[in-house]
Amino acid sequence: MKNFHSFSKRISHLCSCSCMKLACFSRSIWSLLILLFRFLFFRANPFYILVCYFVSVSFLGFLILKLLNPRTDSFKPKDLDIFFTSVSATTVSSMSTVEMEVFSNTQLVFITILMFVGGEVFVSMFGLLFTKYKLRNRARIHGSRVGSVSRESLSPTNPVDQIELGMVILSETESRKPSSVDLVSAVESILSSNEEDLRYNSIRYLVFVILVYLLVVHIGGSALVALYVSLVPSARNVLRNKGLQIPTFSIFTTVSTFASCGFVPTNENMIVFSKNSGLLLLLIPQVLLGNTLYPSCLRFLIWVLGKFTKRQEFNYMLMNTREMKYFHLLPSLHSSLLVVTVFGFIVVQFILFCSLEWNSEGLDGLNPFQKLVASLFQTVNSRHTGESIIDLSILSPAILVLFVLMIAYGNVGFTAGYSCKRQLNPQGLCKDSWYGFVGRWSNKGKVILILVMFFGRLKKFNMDGGRGWKLL
Repeated sequence: MKNFHSFSKRISHLCSCSCMKLACFSRSIWSLLILLFRFLFFRANPFYILVCYFVSVSFLGFLILKLLNPRTDSFKPKDLDIFFTSVSATTVSSMSTVEMEVFSNTQLVFITILMFVGGEVFVSMFGLLFTKYKLRNRARIHGSRVGSVSRESLSPTNPVDQIELGMVILSETESRKPSSVDLVSAVESILSSNEEDLRYNSIRYLVFVILVYLLVVHIGGSALVALYVSLVPSARNVLRNKGLQIPTFSIFTTVSTFASCGFVPTNENMIVFSKNSGLLLLLIPQVLLGNTLYPSCLRFLIWVLGKFTKRQEFNYMLMNTREMKYFHLLPSLHSSLLVVTVFGFIVVQFILFCSLEWNSEGLDGLNPFQKLVASLFQTVNSRHTGESIIDLSILSPAILVLFVLMIAYGNVGFTAGYSCKRQLNPQGLCKDSWYGFVGRWSNKGKVILILVMFFGRLKKFNMDGGRGWKLL
């Protein structure tokens, strides 16, 4: 019995020692991973970080969409087509190789999430958080704090507080009197620290402003679209006939429009809603708020908040746009010129589109007001979003050339579709489809387009002569 007790004690002692060693080893591994993550996060080139972000999100979206069942069991997309859809949603390119009504309601929800986290506004906010944490990490390395002014700098006996009075009050127990060089150094050090604190707080406030901007536009836009569809029988019947839920359609379309993706849950995109002018008018502002006019709207919102709150952080944002390291925060003159440019392009396209397509086949069956709204919707979407209320294959060559000029590689996703009657060599087994022409491409061609979508999403690194691509 004694031997048994001694044996059990020895076993428990060995187990406790093993558990302690295992716990220590686990903590060491976890600490090593944290250090590795911090090193990669703060030292890696932003290009690598964004590449990893888009690739990992695309693969995660592919796995989720593959695990979920499509709407019908009669047709299941190929793995490459599912991955293509995930990449297209993440890079907000709106190119499709399968019809959208193939996806179930749950799959549409996850595609909505992919478009949201891949949109430029959300990704830029993510980059701003990266800048904020980088500033805080640098301050920790140098042994200082950011985000709040130290009490020493506000002390009554601090030399900086007496600069305006032209005098310095020192303690009688001070062993030596500071020289003018010491005072200048102290002033510069504290002013630099306060500047860093103000910059850090401004970035923190800017993240909050962008988050509020995102939530207000998405919640408000989704609510208005849902309200319109619920009240207008023609729009409500379209969703009912296609088996689409109003909340899913409203949120999906709002997120897609704001993110400039151009996906719509219906096979025909917005063609089926060409007569619903109210819905088109609700979506047009979302196109502009999420892309071309976002910098100008952001600056205006910051200006309004500064007027109401009197916070110096908002004034710092407006006066120090370069120091904020946020690409979309433009100076006042540039923001004004952007507004003029955006509306100038829209007016030119609108006039040309109405002049050449007013009596075209694509606008048949619409009254004059519906034609005006449809033409405006089409021209606004040609810059970035890619939603369409007309079959692009029947447009005049001049308008197609105009749209191409307004696109470059802007992740628009406009497509002429695939129609069997336009084949040069007709095939008896051909079937008309609502997905883009890329749906008929080979697997190698689709892989090439996947790379192009990633490349187009990272196009901002081509600025300044492509310096962002000089990674070494």
